[in-house]
Amino acid sequence: MSCVACRDGAGFDLPITMAFQPIVDVRTETVFAYEALVRGQDGKGAGEVLAQVSAENRYAFDQLCRKTAIELASRLDMASDGANLSINFLPNAVYEPRACIRVTLDAAMRTGFPVDRIIFEFTEDETFDTNHLLNILRSYRAMGFKTAIDDFGAGYAGLGLLTKFQPDIVKLDMALIRDIDTDRVKRTVVRNTLNMLRDLDIEPVCEGIETAGEHDALRDLGVCLLQGYLLARPAVEALPPVSWVSPVEDLARSA
Repeated sequence: MSCVACRDGAGFDLPITMAFQPIVDVRTETVFAYEALVRGQDGKGAGEVLAQVSAENRYAFDQLCRKTAIELASRLDMASDGANLSINFLPNAVYEPRACIRVTLDAAMRTGFPVDRIIFEFTEDETFDTNHLLNILRSYRAMGFKTAIDDFGAGYAGLGLLTKFQPDIVKLDMALIRDIDTDRVKRTVVRNTLNMLRDLDIEPVCEGIETAGEHDALRDLGVCLLQGYLLARPAVEALPPVSWVSPVEDLARSA
């Protein structure tokens, strides 16, 4: 990959901010991480912001997202209770991992946010060069960052990537999770995927939890890390409270 776009690419002029959504450990009732989700400062949603990203400005956008997420996380004292910060990155916006990480490291050093509490996650629905991605992931791990695959099961990388690199975390796509309590086929697929991830020492996260039934089914499968509207909705420039679902409440909601 060339650094020309890094050096000569267009800037990203739309002012942005971040909303944060917790990834919670339902076993210990603690927040494992907060995922930073881009928003426009004028109230634009993620879709409207991402629609402004092009090949010419994606490097500037990617760097701005990292810097903004770290600055806000530090301002909100996110790491004080041991929570991680999960930042989405664009593999095609990273031209040379150790060069393109400077803004991230500068923001972390300037704000005092611990590098070992940063998770870099990428979505496997973007086409990319696998060797380039592996170079990024291995470089990030060597620098002390955690790595994660987002939307696993819905994109291009899939199982082939796992044979070459095992990230710290794999987030199962919400399409696999929806109605898992009533869909036997999905439950079978997820159960076997979880067994595979555990055999590889990869921590599974299930996202898109919207009902108590989905919550119960995943807990029955031994999943500890969950994310979704049932537990907490994203909050702009804030750390939202978590609505813990107790077994008693589960039974009442399912009745």
